[in-house]
Amino acid sequence: IALVQLGQPCVCLPPLRAAAEQLRQKDLRISQLQADLRRPPPAPAQPPEPEALPTIYVVTPTYARLVQKAELVQPSQTLSLVPRLQWLLVEDAEGPTPLVSGLLAASGLLFTHLAVLSHKAQRLWPRGVEQRNRALDWGAVGGEKDPPPPGTRGVMYFADNDNTYSRKLFEEMRWTCGVSVWPVGLVGGLQFEGPRIQDGRVVGFHTAWEPNRPFPVDMAGFAVALSLLLAKPNSRFDATAPWGHLESSLLSHLVDPKDLEPRAANCTRVLVWHTRTEKPKMKQEEQLQRGGRGSDPAVEV
Repeated sequence: IALVQLGQPCVCLPPLRAAAEQLRQKDLRISQLQADLRRPPPAPAQPPEPEALPTIYVVTPTYARLVQKAELVQPSQTLSLVPRLQWLLVEDAEGPTPLVSGLLAASGLLFTHLAVLSHKAQRLWPRGVEQRNRALDWGAVGGEKDPPPPGTRGVMYFADNDNTYSRKLFEEMRWTCGVSVWPVGLVGGLQFEGPRIQDGRVVGFHTAWEPNRPFPVDMAGFAVALSLLLAKPNSRFDATAPWGHLESSLLSHLVDPKDLEPRAANCTRVLVWHTRTEKPKMKQEEQLQRGGRGSDPAVEV
């Protein structure tokens, strides 16, 4: 420093200048960080308004039995947590029954209550075909029950009432463009069945039973864009399809397997389970009824 002050040459001058520049850059960076800390955080992104979301149309076939109300209450609680959703409940009956009508009225959900009686041959298997097809008719051509207005954005999902659903599943399917798919837990004798994904595309299916089916998926494992159903209004479930091919009978008319849209983190997350309700044992009830002391039939179960 003394040599520099005296005007004498000094080999230390360039390193000093470099060190001074480094200090200046550090001071500048510290000032920028201090300014960032004083700046208020950005407002969190606001979710879309419900009116801007595509509507999810959930189709549930149902029929009269002892556990009917219990099996409808359970999914209704999950559906009530999902915005922009309409429940299409289709009874296997000649007309709407008081039990189901009352349950829907108390659910707080936007709903459409339909009914169609199955043919005698279909009341054991495949159950629910006529009811699901009635919902497809409602979506495609409408009728007396206020169908979706033209241009409605939405997706249709076939949700049996003996499954358990995470509400996250419905947000996964909401933006379906064609047919979306995901795994289903506790089905087909496996921990889960579902698509196998490579590079973001469906390349096969994890299943043990008849893996060569056109679409080896469970009814709870896919959703269809409403626009696709409207574009192919004759697509239906085939009541004459072989066992396990009911899903394929619809999907084969709608999409090629390679064009399926994987959801649920590329089909690595299970958000729906095929749980089923155990058939209740009524031996004591039957014994009391024989003695004229059965449960009060006025109490709705």
